[in-house]
Amino acid sequence: MKNSKNIAESISGIALPAAVLAVFLLLWEMAVLLFRIEKWILPKPTDIFITLFEMRGTLGVHVLQTLTEAVLGLLIAAAAGVAIAILIDLSLWIRKAVEPLLVLSQTVPIIALAPLLIIWFGFGILPKVIVTALVCFFPIAINLADGFSQADRDMIKLMKTMGANKRQLFLKVKIPASMPYFFSGLKIAGTYSVMGAVIGEWLGASQGLGIILTRSSQSFLTEKVFAIIIVIVALSLVIFAVIELLARAAMPWKYKANKHN
Repeated sequence: MKNSKNIAESISGIALPAAVLAVFLLLWEMAVLLFRIEKWILPKPTDIFITLFEMRGTLGVHVLQTLTEAVLGLLIAAAAGVAIAILIDLSLWIRKAVEPLLVLSQTVPIIALAPLLIIWFGFGILPKVIVTALVCFFPIAINLADGFSQADRDMIKLMKTMGANKRQLFLKVKIPASMPYFFSGLKIAGTYSVMGAVIGEWLGASQGLGIILTRSSQSFLTEKVFAIIIVIVALSLVIFAVIELLARAAMPWKYKANKHN
């Protein structure tokens, strides 16, 4: 009975959003036809999907380029975010010194930093990876730092009475407690990663979805712009799904508990 209920909930969780999306696309199609909106202003969904199908032979190399930049930037952001979160957890003074700087770093528009990175590092893959890392590291660092601070105080006291040192407390208590926070931050960062790579490509690249987006918008090929947006959304969802699978593998106890509830 419980399995049937879970299956029904899973189906409804997919079917309802799909139905809403289908209705939205139908209304969009009808509105463009009814009001005779020019294709360069707002193309029909059918035109967008036809364009996407026609681009299938040339998209592969650009998708691979953007995906490479996004994944490399996300990995660097994860490493930097973990390191910063550990530093913040080591000392209250470090937390007070570093956290305001982290918040301040997010007030600087990435689009303003990107030209400087192009000047410093050229038009290769490195500036795009750096832009992606800068976009992604903040949610990882802040969420993980919060996770460390939310570790069970009673468990820490118990471990201390049993003679546990700081390293053991960190490995046995704080890391398991912080895993949900880490993966929450990683999911947010994962959805940002493709966007960060595309922003980096806007300012100078020979390959990538960002350069196609720029050229298409400058040429008023609006249906092509929408087609690339669909690809960007799809890549972001793929990265999110991979992170979700990693979270399930790393925290089986959490998902089992949710399933029983």
